[in-house]
Amino acid sequence: MDYANHAAIVTGGASGLGGATAKMLAAKGCKVAIFDLNEDAGQAAAAEIGGRFFKVNVADDASAADAIAAAEAAHGVARILVNCAGIAPAIKTFNREYVPHPLDGFRKAVEVNLIGTFNMISKVSARLAQADPVGEERGVIVNTASVAAYDGQIGQAAYAASKGGVVGLTLPVARDLASHAIRVVTIAPGIFWTPMLAGLPPAATESLGKQVPFPSRLGKPEEYAQLVDSIIANPMLNGEVIRLDGAIRMAPK
Repeated sequence: MDYANHAAIVTGGASGLGGATAKMLAAKGCKVAIFDLNEDAGQAAAAEIGGRFFKVNVADDASAADAIAAAEAAHGVARILVNCAGIAPAIKTFNREYVPHPLDGFRKAVEVNLIGTFNMISKVSARLAQADPVGEERGVIVNTASVAAYDGQIGQAAYAASKGGVVGLTLPVARDLASHAIRVVTIAPGIFWTPMLAGLPPAATESLGKQVPFPSRLGKPEEYAQLVDSIIANPMLNGEVIRLDGAIRMAPK
């Protein structure tokens, strides 16, 4: 699929994995819309790549619908959707005082990571399915899961469950959209350098990197974006979840 002049939407595109992906897509000639809640970072990221920023809560029906319509009015129908918006709570099933995991916290992780991802998929694909094909396909959707979907650690019940849901929806949604020539692929990153890790001391991030068999370091957001590029370019990649993790298998803690 030729990127040039096609519209793309990147959720969580203000920074981290989404930020690197937005830059890559813009460099390939896409008209990029960044969907994020961080207005300052989002505006700055959009200005840097010549894109547009929309303040969006991906888990909210109206917020997502309005932003998708506005992005389409600006750039045309989105041929590429990359879902990177997410949160990573760390709460045990109950704490040392035997207080159960707050249900609102579990619910929020599922709403943002899983429901938000599906909300964007369903709304973007419904519009894309009505567009003319480009060659043999109409477009590509890339989701972000996590190795936590398989190797969830202590305190990651909500996060792992939400990302496991993203893994689980990949194949059935790909099958739903196959007759419309829209592909769906999910990336399950390992330990990557993102704003979630930015507050850790250097010794802590170095220790995390050493857990990766090879290369023994944190993943770079640009390496995530590189895989997005490869997924878009290869029409036989569909309905699959790809681990991008340097062969790590997470220990309990």
